[in-house]
Amino acid sequence: MDSSEFRRRGKEMVDYIADYLEGIERRPVYPDVEPGYLRPLIPTAAPQEPEAYEDIIKDIEKIIMPGVTHWHSPYFFAYFPTASSYPAMLADMLCGAIGCIGFSWAASPACTELETVMMDWLGKMLELPEAFLAGRAGEGGGVIQGSASEATLVALLAARTKVIRQLQAASPELTQAAIMEKLVAYTSDQAHSSVERAGLIGGVKLKAIPSDGNFSMRASALQEALEQDKAAGLIPFFVVATLGTTSCCSFDNLLEVGPICNLEGIWLHVDAAYAGSAFICPEFRYLLNGVEFADSFNFNPHKWLLVNFDCSAMWVKKRTDLTGAFKMDPVYLKHSHQDSGLITDYRHVALSHEFESLVRQDPRFEICTEVILGLVCFRLKGSNELNETLLQRINSAKKIHLVPCRLRDKFVLRFAVCSRTVESSHVQLAWEHIRELASSVLRAQK
Repeated sequence: MDSSEFRRRGKEMVDYIADYLEGIERRPVYPDVEPGYLRPLIPTAAPQEPEAYEDIIKDIEKIIMPGVTHWHSPYFFAYFPTASSYPAMLADMLCGAIGCIGFSWAASPACTELETVMMDWLGKMLELPEAFLAGRAGEGGGVIQGSASEATLVALLAARTKVIRQLQAASPELTQAAIMEKLVAYTSDQAHSSVERAGLIGGVKLKAIPSDGNFSMRASALQEALEQDKAAGLIPFFVVATLGTTSCCSFDNLLEVGPICNLEGIWLHVDAAYAGSAFICPEFRYLLNGVEFADSFNFNPHKWLLVNFDCSAMWVKKRTDLTGAFKMDPVYLKHSHQDSGLITDYRHVALSHEFESLVRQDPRFEICTEVILGLVCFRLKGSNELNETLLQRINSAKKIHLVPCRLRDKFVLRFAVCSRTVESSHVQLAWEHIRELASSVLRAQK
């Protein structure tokens, strides 16, 4: 493909994408295929001769689209929002064309400096404490990660390195292995599974702190765990607090947990992957109160801020805690400015309340947690089996798509407002569909 054909095919692709997004509402939100559907439809090995571009495009509609779950459909209410927008798509094209790899300032000065400045912009929008900003000579700063899972792992590894170095400085005879076997990290029992995975990758014990009646981690439960572990000779070093849990959008109590972590010298990482975008709104900024106690903070612009996946924003109060933990300087990465200290190498809510109101008007259903942002946890009053049957009917019908969670011993349905194009009409239609299927399920139980 030469530049002339690229211009022509590029314009065709833009038209195809625009047509896809404009017509996405008419596509089944969830694919009607069985596992393994794709293999018989494509060659068993890469073709020896190139295929015509027109044939490849035809295969997208014939073979690929039937197996796509349309995350940007206004009838997609599963998992979480994943953002996109036309400007972000154009930016992706330009990024792909420039193709620089910004692993150091010298590798691409604009790449590094733009990231640093834009992360400061975003931090100011959230009203993060000044300590998290790079500024012209600050110790903090932001870095773009691929996901909140990566941010949690990076924070844990940095905290692990920091505590090992501190303990070895005080007691040089201590080996890294001897310290590692005593390290303990903590998080709420409502935290995302990626936190547990970070503990496994980091090779440290991770303990789940029982949450309260609002599915929130509180100071008393954390303090009890810390005292027990210290008495047993263990070393608490890392706590993950979640603002907007995946299951039910609950919020750990930062104002309680934060001071304990500071007093105990424990690294506090705040995971606001889903909810963080909302903190830009003045009416939701209070949900971030207590972030001043944190050592690191993360949220995902690729969920609500119209930035294509993947873009996960992470800030630290002392960026040397990160760069120091992972610093390696082979000759081919060295450059004359690296030690200068000036650079770093690196509408849903209203609709959810509308849906909540609809659910509350039907006495057959119950709301399971407080609705704060864009997620509603609800269920039919009755057994878990009844709700499992309802969810199976909903997803089998393929008009809308939901996923469940478990809150304590209850099987709960999650209604997450995801698509940027979803409107009240889609929510109303979704609710009527759910009610009809619920009536059918309840009739079958009699």
